[in-house]
Amino acid sequence: MKFFKKTDSYFYNTFFSLAGIIALQNVIVFSVNLADNIMLGRFSETAMSGVSLANQIQFLLQMLVNGAANGVAVIASQYWGKRHIEPIRKVFSAGFLLASGLSLLLGVLVIAFPQQVLFLLSDEAAIVQAGAEYLRIMGFSYIVFAATNLLVALMRSVESVRIGFAVSLVALVVNIFLNYCLIFGHLGFPQLGVKGAAYATVTARIAELLTVLVYVLFIDKKLHIRPKDFFSVEKQYMKDYIKTGVPIILSGSSWGIAMTVQTAIIGRLGEAAIGANAIAAPVYQVVSVLYSSTSNAASVLIGKTVGEGDINRVKKYAKKLQILFLIVGLLSCGILLAGKGLILSFYEVSEATFALANTFLIILSVTVIGSSYEAPCLCGIVSGGGDTKFVLKNDLIFMWGIVLPLSFLSAFVFKWPIPVTFFLLKSDQITKCAVAVVKVNRFKWIRQLTHS
Repeated sequence: MKFFKKTDSYFYNTFFSLAGIIALQNVIVFSVNLADNIMLGRFSETAMSGVSLANQIQFLLQMLVNGAANGVAVIASQYWGKRHIEPIRKVFSAGFLLASGLSLLLGVLVIAFPQQVLFLLSDEAAIVQAGAEYLRIMGFSYIVFAATNLLVALMRSVESVRIGFAVSLVALVVNIFLNYCLIFGHLGFPQLGVKGAAYATVTARIAELLTVLVYVLFIDKKLHIRPKDFFSVEKQYMKDYIKTGVPIILSGSSWGIAMTVQTAIIGRLGEAAIGANAIAAPVYQVVSVLYSSTSNAASVLIGKTVGEGDINRVKKYAKKLQILFLIVGLLSCGILLAGKGLILSFYEVSEATFALANTFLIILSVTVIGSSYEAPCLCGIVSGGGDTKFVLKNDLIFMWGIVLPLSFLSAFVFKWPIPVTFFLLKSDQITKCAVAVVKVNRFKWIRQLTHS
Protein backbone atom coordinates (compact mmCIF):
# COMPACT_ATOMS: atom_id res chain seq x y z
CA MET A 1 0.00 0.00 0.00
CA LYS A 2 1.61 3.26 -1.21
CA PHE A 3 0.31 5.29 1.72
CA PHE A 4 2.46 3.33 4.21
CA LYS A 5 5.96 3.23 2.75
CA LYS A 6 8.94 2.12 4.82
CA THR A 7 10.82 5.15 3.53
CA ASP A 8 8.31 7.35 5.37
CA SER A 9 9.09 5.81 8.75
CA TYR A 10 10.43 9.14 10.05
CA PHE A 11 7.14 10.84 9.18
CA TYR A 12 4.96 8.21 10.88
CA ASN A 13 7.19 7.80 13.92
CA THR A 14 7.38 11.56 14.49
CA PHE A 15 3.72 12.26 13.81
CA PHE A 16 2.28 9.43 15.89
CA SER A 17 4.66 9.95 18.80
CA LEU A 18 3.83 13.67 18.89
CA ALA A 19 0.08 13.21 18.35
CA GLY A 20 -0.20 10.28 20.76
CA ILE A 21 1.41 12.00 23.71
CA ILE A 22 -0.36 15.31 23.00
CA ALA A 23 -3.68 13.42 22.81
CA LEU A 24 -3.07 11.81 26.20
CA GLN A 25 -2.17 15.22 27.60
CA ASN A 26 -5.30 16.84 26.17
CA VAL A 27 -7.55 14.02 27.39
CA ILE A 28 -6.28 14.68 30.89
CA VAL A 29 -6.65 18.47 30.52
CA PHE A 30 -10.29 18.17 29.48
CA SER A 31 -10.88 15.42 32.02
CA VAL A 32 -10.19 17.99 34.75
CA ASN A 33 -13.30 19.93 33.63
CA LEU A 34 -15.22 16.69 33.07
CA ALA A 35 -14.41 15.58 36.63
CA ASP A 36 -15.78 18.89 37.93
CA ASN A 37 -18.94 18.41 35.86
CA ILE A 38 -19.61 14.81 36.88
CA MET A 39 -19.00 15.41 40.59
CA LEU A 40 -21.04 18.61 40.62
CA GLY A 41 -23.75 16.88 38.55
CA ARG A 42 -24.16 14.43 41.43
CA PHE A 43 -24.08 17.30 43.92
CA SER A 44 -26.55 19.65 42.18
CA GLU A 45 -27.74 20.20 38.59
CA THR A 46 -27.75 23.96 39.21
CA ALA A 47 -24.14 23.82 40.44
CA MET A 48 -23.13 21.79 37.38
CA SER A 49 -24.80 24.24 34.99
CA GLY A 50 -23.28 27.24 36.79
CA VAL A 51 -19.76 25.86 36.57
CA SER A 52 -20.30 24.93 32.92
CA LEU A 53 -21.30 28.54 32.29
CA ALA A 54 -18.20 29.81 34.10
CA ASN A 55 -16.04 27.42 32.12
CA GLN A 56 -17.05 29.25 28.95
CA ILE A 57 -14.94 32.13 30.25
CA GLN A 58 -12.17 29.61 30.93
CA PHE A 59 -12.60 28.47 27.32
CA LEU A 60 -12.15 32.07 26.14
CA LEU A 61 -8.96 32.28 28.21
CA GLN A 62 -7.84 28.97 26.77
CA MET A 63 -8.33 30.26 23.23
CA LEU A 64 -6.33 33.41 24.01
CA VAL A 65 -3.52 31.47 25.65
CA ASN A 66 -3.49 28.71 23.02
CA GLY A 67 -3.28 31.39 20.33
CA ALA A 68 -0.27 32.94 22.03
CA ALA A 69 1.28 29.50 22.59
CA ASN A 70 0.71 28.38 19.00
CA GLY A 71 2.26 31.63 17.77
CA VAL A 72 5.40 30.71 19.69
CA ALA A 73 5.30 27.12 18.44
CA VAL A 74 4.92 28.07 14.75
CA ILE A 75 8.03 30.28 14.73
CA ALA A 76 10.04 28.21 17.20
CA SER A 77 9.50 24.96 15.26
CA GLN A 78 10.99 26.55 12.14
CA TYR A 79 14.04 27.68 14.13
CA TRP A 80 14.21 24.16 15.58
CA GLY A 81 14.42 22.82 12.03
CA LYS A 82 17.52 25.00 11.60
CA ARG A 83 18.77 24.12 15.12
CA HIS A 84 18.97 27.83 16.03
CA ILE A 85 18.34 27.90 19.79
CA GLU A 86 18.77 31.52 20.91
CA PRO A 87 15.95 32.88 18.67
CA ILE A 88 13.59 30.28 20.17
CA ARG A 89 14.16 31.78 23.63
CA LYS A 90 13.53 35.30 22.30
CA VAL A 91 10.29 34.31 20.56
CA PHE A 92 9.11 32.60 23.76
CA SER A 93 9.76 35.76 25.77
CA ALA A 94 7.60 37.82 23.38
CA GLY A 95 4.75 35.30 23.55
CA PHE A 96 5.00 34.96 27.33
CA LEU A 97 4.75 38.73 27.84
CA LEU A 98 1.65 39.03 25.67
CA ALA A 99 -0.14 35.96 27.07
CA SER A 100 0.54 37.00 30.66
CA GLY A 101 -0.82 40.48 30.07
CA LEU A 102 -4.04 39.24 28.45
CA SER A 103 -4.58 36.61 31.17
CA LEU A 104 -4.04 39.15 33.94
CA LEU A 105 -6.61 41.52 32.43
CA LEU A 106 -9.23 38.79 32.06
CA GLY A 107 -8.52 37.49 35.57
CA VAL A 108 -9.05 40.93 37.13
CA LEU A 109 -12.31 41.31 35.17
CA VAL A 110 -13.86 38.04 36.37
CA ILE A 111 -12.69 38.51 39.96
CA ALA A 112 -14.23 41.98 40.11
CA PHE A 113 -17.43 41.38 38.10
CA PRO A 114 -18.24 37.63 37.96
CA GLN A 115 -22.04 37.95 38.01
CA GLN A 116 -22.10 40.72 35.41
CA VAL A 117 -19.94 38.64 33.09
CA LEU A 118 -22.10 35.52 33.46
CA PHE A 119 -25.38 37.42 33.00
CA LEU A 120 -24.13 38.05 29.46
CA LEU A 121 -24.37 34.28 28.95
CA SER A 122 -27.60 33.39 30.75
CA ASP A 123 -30.55 35.04 32.48
CA GLU A 124 -31.12 32.10 34.88
CA ALA A 125 -30.36 33.78 38.22
CA ALA A 126 -29.67 30.61 40.24
CA ILE A 127 -27.27 29.24 37.63
CA VAL A 128 -25.47 32.58 37.34
CA GLN A 129 -25.09 32.81 41.12
CA ALA A 130 -23.54 29.33 41.30
CA GLY A 131 -21.25 30.09 38.37
CA ALA A 132 -20.16 33.42 39.87
CA GLU A 133 -18.95 31.74 43.07
CA TYR A 134 -16.77 29.45 40.96
CA LEU A 135 -15.57 32.13 38.52
CA ARG A 136 -14.44 34.62 41.19
CA ILE A 137 -12.03 32.04 42.63
CA MET A 138 -10.89 30.71 39.25
CA GLY A 139 -9.80 34.19 38.14
CA PHE A 140 -6.73 33.92 40.39
CA SER A 141 -5.46 30.96 38.32
CA TYR A 142 -5.61 32.63 34.90
CA ILE A 143 -2.04 33.97 34.76
CA VAL A 144 -0.76 30.65 36.17
CA PHE A 145 -2.63 28.81 33.40
CA ALA A 146 -1.03 31.10 30.78
CA ALA A 147 2.53 30.53 32.02
CA THR A 148 2.09 26.76 32.09
CA ASN A 149 0.68 26.53 28.58
CA LEU A 150 3.33 28.80 27.06
CA LEU A 151 6.06 26.61 28.54
CA VAL A 152 4.40 23.39 27.40
CA ALA A 153 4.02 24.80 23.85
CA LEU A 154 7.67 25.85 23.87
CA MET A 155 8.72 22.31 24.74
CA ARG A 156 6.35 20.91 22.11
CA SER A 157 7.97 23.06 19.40
CA VAL A 158 11.30 21.28 20.00
CA GLU A 159 9.59 17.86 20.09
CA SER A 160 9.67 17.49 23.88
CA VAL A 161 6.04 16.52 24.50
CA ARG A 162 6.24 14.13 27.45
CA ILE A 163 6.43 16.99 29.96
CA GLY A 164 2.98 18.14 28.79
CA PHE A 165 1.57 14.73 29.62
CA ALA A 166 3.26 14.72 33.05
CA VAL A 167 1.98 18.21 33.86
CA SER A 168 -1.59 17.28 32.95
CA LEU A 169 -1.46 14.05 34.92
CA VAL A 170 -0.38 15.93 38.04
CA ALA A 171 -3.29 18.35 37.55
CA LEU A 172 -5.84 15.54 37.14
CA VAL A 173 -4.75 13.66 40.26
CA VAL A 174 -4.71 16.82 42.40
CA ASN A 175 -8.04 18.03 41.03
CA ILE A 176 -9.97 14.77 41.46
CA PHE A 177 -8.66 14.23 44.99
CA LEU A 178 -9.48 17.75 46.12
CA ASN A 179 -12.86 17.68 44.33
CA TYR A 180 -13.75 14.57 46.32
CA CYS A 181 -12.68 16.25 49.55
CA LEU A 182 -13.99 19.79 49.05
CA ILE A 183 -17.21 19.37 47.03
CA PHE A 184 -18.72 16.70 49.27
CA GLY A 185 -16.81 17.31 52.52
CA HIS A 186 -14.98 13.98 52.76
CA LEU A 187 -11.86 13.09 54.81
CA GLY A 188 -12.54 15.82 57.34
CA PHE A 189 -12.69 18.68 54.81
CA PRO A 190 -15.61 21.15 54.78
CA GLN A 191 -18.40 20.66 52.22
CA LEU A 192 -17.93 23.65 49.91
CA GLY A 193 -19.81 22.57 46.77
CA VAL A 194 -19.09 24.93 43.88
CA LYS A 195 -16.39 26.81 45.80
CA GLY A 196 -14.71 23.51 46.61
CA ALA A 197 -14.50 22.66 42.90
CA ALA A 198 -12.91 26.06 42.24
CA TYR A 199 -10.34 25.73 45.02
CA ALA A 200 -9.45 22.25 43.74
CA THR A 201 -8.93 23.47 40.19
CA VAL A 202 -6.83 26.49 41.23
CA THR A 203 -4.60 24.22 43.32
CA ALA A 204 -4.23 21.87 40.36
CA ARG A 205 -3.19 24.80 38.12
CA ILE A 206 -0.47 25.78 40.59
CA ALA A 207 0.77 22.18 40.72
CA GLU A 208 0.94 22.19 36.89
CA LEU A 209 3.10 25.30 36.80
CA LEU A 210 5.50 24.05 39.46
CA THR A 211 5.94 20.76 37.58
CA VAL A 212 6.75 22.35 34.23
CA LEU A 213 9.07 24.93 35.82
CA VAL A 214 11.14 22.19 37.43
CA TYR A 215 11.46 20.43 34.07
CA VAL A 216 12.25 23.53 32.00
CA LEU A 217 14.75 25.08 34.42
CA PHE A 218 16.53 21.98 35.71
CA ILE A 219 15.95 18.95 33.45
CA ASP A 220 15.57 20.07 29.81
CA LYS A 221 18.82 19.84 27.80
CA LYS A 222 17.63 21.31 24.49
CA LEU A 223 16.90 24.97 25.23
CA HIS A 224 18.55 25.64 28.62
CA ILE A 225 15.91 28.20 29.59
CA ARG A 226 16.94 30.56 32.41
CA PRO A 227 14.63 32.73 34.56
CA LYS A 228 15.77 35.87 32.71
CA ASP A 229 14.57 34.36 29.39
CA PHE A 230 10.97 34.89 30.51
CA PHE A 231 11.45 38.65 30.18
CA SER A 232 14.29 39.08 27.62
CA VAL A 233 12.18 40.75 24.94
CA GLU A 234 14.02 42.05 21.86
CA LYS A 235 12.47 44.38 19.29
CA GLN A 236 13.14 42.23 16.21
CA TYR A 237 11.63 39.08 17.70
CA MET A 238 8.69 40.98 19.14
CA LYS A 239 7.97 42.30 15.64
CA ASP A 240 8.24 38.78 14.23
CA TYR A 241 5.95 37.45 16.91
CA ILE A 242 3.36 40.20 16.41
CA LYS A 243 3.33 39.61 12.66
CA THR A 244 2.95 35.82 12.96
CA GLY A 245 1.51 35.19 16.41
CA VAL A 246 -1.07 37.96 16.78
CA PRO A 247 -3.27 36.63 13.91
CA ILE A 248 -3.36 33.28 15.75
CA ILE A 249 -4.26 35.04 19.01
CA LEU A 250 -6.99 37.03 17.25
CA SER A 251 -8.28 33.85 15.62
CA GLY A 252 -8.35 32.09 19.00
CA SER A 253 -10.01 35.11 20.60
CA SER A 254 -12.60 35.30 17.83
CA TRP A 255 -13.32 31.60 18.24
CA GLY A 256 -13.50 31.88 22.03
CA ILE A 257 -15.87 34.84 21.88
CA ALA A 258 -17.98 33.04 19.27
CA MET A 259 -18.24 29.99 21.54
CA THR A 260 -19.28 32.33 24.36
CA VAL A 261 -21.96 33.84 22.12
CA GLN A 262 -23.12 30.32 21.27
CA THR A 263 -23.39 29.57 24.98
CA ALA A 264 -25.37 32.79 25.43
CA ILE A 265 -27.80 31.68 22.71
CA ILE A 266 -28.23 28.23 24.28
CA GLY A 267 -28.41 29.87 27.73
CA ARG A 268 -31.63 31.61 26.70
CA LEU A 269 -33.36 28.46 25.49
CA GLY A 270 -34.25 27.18 28.97
CA GLU A 271 -32.78 25.13 31.81
CA ALA A 272 -32.94 21.84 29.88
CA ALA A 273 -30.86 23.29 27.04
CA ILE A 274 -28.31 24.74 29.48
CA GLY A 275 -28.05 21.43 31.34
CA ALA A 276 -27.78 19.41 28.11
CA ASN A 277 -25.02 21.66 26.83
CA ALA A 278 -23.28 21.41 30.20
CA ILE A 279 -23.16 17.63 29.70
CA ALA A 280 -22.38 17.55 25.98
CA ALA A 281 -19.70 20.25 25.85
CA PRO A 282 -17.05 18.66 28.12
CA VAL A 283 -17.72 15.18 26.66
CA TYR A 284 -17.15 16.57 23.17
CA GLN A 285 -14.00 18.35 24.34
CA VAL A 286 -12.55 15.05 25.52
CA VAL A 287 -13.31 13.38 22.17
CA SER A 288 -12.01 16.42 20.24
CA VAL A 289 -8.52 15.87 21.67
CA LEU A 290 -7.90 13.43 18.83
CA TYR A 291 -8.12 16.12 16.17
CA SER A 292 -6.57 18.87 18.28
CA SER A 293 -3.57 16.64 18.96
CA THR A 294 -3.16 15.84 15.25
CA SER A 295 -3.34 19.59 14.58
CA ASN A 296 -0.57 20.34 17.08
CA ALA A 297 1.57 17.47 15.80
CA ALA A 298 1.08 18.55 12.19
CA SER A 299 2.04 22.13 13.05
CA VAL A 300 5.34 21.05 14.62
CA LEU A 301 6.14 18.54 11.86
CA ILE A 302 5.31 20.94 9.02
CA GLY A 303 7.01 23.92 10.71
CA LYS A 304 10.20 21.99 11.36
CA THR A 305 10.31 20.70 7.77
CA VAL A 306 9.75 24.20 6.36
CA GLY A 307 12.60 25.42 8.59
CA GLU A 308 14.82 22.69 7.12
CA GLY A 309 14.01 24.05 3.64
CA ASP A 310 12.79 20.74 2.16
CA ILE A 311 9.68 21.98 0.31
CA ASN A 312 9.04 18.75 -1.61
CA ARG A 313 8.86 16.87 1.68
CA VAL A 314 6.50 19.52 3.08
CA LYS A 315 4.08 18.90 0.21
CA LYS A 316 4.29 15.13 0.58
CA TYR A 317 3.63 15.36 4.31
CA ALA A 318 0.63 17.64 3.76
CA LYS A 319 -1.02 15.09 1.46
CA LYS A 320 -0.47 12.19 3.86
CA LEU A 321 -1.69 14.22 6.82
CA GLN A 322 -5.05 14.92 5.16
CA ILE A 323 -5.78 11.20 4.90
CA LEU A 324 -4.84 10.70 8.55
CA PHE A 325 -7.17 13.56 9.56
CA LEU A 326 -10.13 11.88 7.87
CA ILE A 327 -9.36 8.59 9.63
CA VAL A 328 -9.25 10.44 12.96
CA GLY A 329 -12.65 12.02 12.18
CA LEU A 330 -14.33 8.68 11.59
CA LEU A 331 -12.72 7.25 14.72
CA SER A 332 -13.91 10.23 16.81
CA CYS A 333 -17.44 9.82 15.47
CA GLY A 334 -17.48 6.16 16.46
CA ILE A 335 -16.13 6.87 19.96
CA LEU A 336 -18.74 9.56 20.58
CA LEU A 337 -21.64 7.39 19.42
CA ALA A 338 -20.43 4.33 21.32
CA GLY A 339 -19.69 6.15 24.56
CA LYS A 340 -22.57 8.61 24.87
CA GLY A 341 -24.85 6.18 26.70
CA LEU A 342 -22.23 5.40 29.34
CA ILE A 343 -21.40 9.07 29.88
CA LEU A 344 -25.05 10.08 30.22
CA SER A 345 -25.59 7.36 32.83
CA PHE A 346 -23.27 9.23 35.23
CA TYR A 347 -25.62 12.22 35.44
CA GLU A 348 -28.68 12.58 37.64
CA VAL A 349 -30.69 15.14 35.66
CA SER A 350 -34.26 15.65 34.47
CA GLU A 351 -35.68 13.60 31.60
CA ALA A 352 -35.83 16.67 29.34
CA THR A 353 -32.17 17.48 29.98
CA PHE A 354 -31.15 13.83 29.43
CA ALA A 355 -33.03 13.55 26.10
CA LEU A 356 -31.67 16.84 24.80
CA ALA A 357 -28.10 15.95 25.83
CA ASN A 358 -28.42 12.67 23.90
CA THR A 359 -29.53 14.59 20.78
CA PHE A 360 -26.69 17.11 21.15
CA LEU A 361 -24.14 14.29 21.31
CA ILE A 362 -25.55 12.67 18.15
CA ILE A 363 -25.21 15.99 16.31
CA LEU A 364 -21.65 16.43 17.57
CA SER A 365 -20.73 12.91 16.44
CA VAL A 366 -21.51 14.03 12.86
CA THR A 367 -19.83 17.44 12.97
CA VAL A 368 -16.67 16.02 14.58
CA ILE A 369 -15.83 14.36 11.24
CA GLY A 370 -15.65 17.79 9.63
CA SER A 371 -13.78 19.27 12.59
CA SER A 372 -11.21 16.50 12.44
CA TYR A 373 -10.36 17.40 8.85
CA GLU A 374 -10.70 21.16 8.55
CA ALA A 375 -9.22 22.22 11.92
CA PRO A 376 -5.91 20.30 11.58
CA CYS A 377 -5.66 21.29 7.91
CA LEU A 378 -6.03 25.00 8.63
CA CYS A 379 -4.61 25.34 12.15
CA GLY A 380 -1.99 22.60 11.75
CA ILE A 381 -0.76 22.50 8.15
CA VAL A 382 -1.53 26.04 6.94
CA SER A 383 -0.61 27.92 10.13
CA GLY A 384 2.33 25.61 10.83
CA GLY A 385 3.60 26.27 7.32
CA GLY A 386 3.72 30.01 7.98
CA ASP A 387 0.37 31.43 6.77
CA THR A 388 -1.17 32.38 10.11
CA LYS A 389 -3.56 35.07 8.80
CA PHE A 390 -5.76 32.80 6.69
CA VAL A 391 -7.40 30.99 9.61
CA LEU A 392 -8.47 34.31 11.14
CA LYS A 393 -10.06 35.52 7.90
CA ASN A 394 -11.79 32.19 7.36
CA ASP A 395 -13.23 32.08 10.89
CA LEU A 396 -14.51 35.65 10.66
CA ILE A 397 -16.41 34.88 7.46
CA PHE A 398 -17.91 31.54 8.48
CA MET A 399 -18.54 32.07 12.19
CA TRP A 400 -19.48 35.75 12.37
CA GLY A 401 -20.90 36.13 8.87
CA ILE A 402 -22.92 32.92 8.58
CA VAL A 403 -23.20 30.65 11.63
CA LEU A 404 -24.04 33.09 14.41
CA PRO A 405 -26.59 35.17 12.42
CA LEU A 406 -28.39 32.01 11.22
CA SER A 407 -28.41 30.51 14.71
CA PHE A 408 -29.74 33.74 16.22
CA LEU A 409 -32.60 33.79 13.69
CA SER A 410 -33.31 30.12 14.35
CA ALA A 411 -33.49 30.58 18.13
CA PHE A 412 -35.26 33.91 18.52
CA VAL A 413 -37.03 34.79 15.26
CA PHE A 414 -38.15 31.54 13.65
CA LYS A 415 -38.32 29.69 17.01
CA TRP A 416 -37.08 26.48 15.43
CA PRO A 417 -36.57 23.40 17.66
CA ILE A 418 -33.54 23.52 19.96
CA PRO A 419 -31.67 20.70 18.14
CA VAL A 420 -31.93 22.64 14.85
CA THR A 421 -30.38 25.71 16.46
CA PHE A 422 -27.66 23.56 18.02
CA PHE A 423 -26.84 22.00 14.63
CA LEU A 424 -26.61 25.42 13.00
CA LEU A 425 -24.20 26.54 15.72
CA LYS A 426 -21.87 23.67 14.75
CA SER A 427 -22.48 23.66 10.98
CA ASP A 428 -19.32 25.56 10.05
CA GLN A 429 -17.30 22.47 11.02
CA ILE A 430 -18.74 20.80 7.90
CA THR A 431 -18.79 23.73 5.46
CA LYS A 432 -15.19 24.79 6.14
CA CYS A 433 -13.96 21.43 4.83
CA ALA A 434 -14.35 22.64 1.23
CA VAL A 435 -12.15 25.65 1.95
CA ALA A 436 -9.56 23.46 3.66
CA VAL A 437 -9.29 21.10 0.67
CA VAL A 438 -8.59 23.95 -1.75
CA LYS A 439 -6.28 25.94 0.52
CA VAL A 440 -4.02 23.08 1.60
CA ASN A 441 -3.57 21.57 -1.87
CA ARG A 442 -2.56 24.85 -3.52
CA PHE A 443 0.55 24.97 -1.27
CA LYS A 444 0.70 28.78 -1.21
CA TRP A 445 0.91 28.70 2.59
CA ILE A 446 4.59 27.64 2.71
CA ARG A 447 6.53 30.59 4.15
CA GLN A 448 9.87 31.02 5.89
CA LEU A 449 9.42 32.92 9.17
CA THR A 450 13.01 32.74 10.42
CA HIS A 451 16.10 34.92 10.11
CA SER A 452 19.43 33.53 9.01
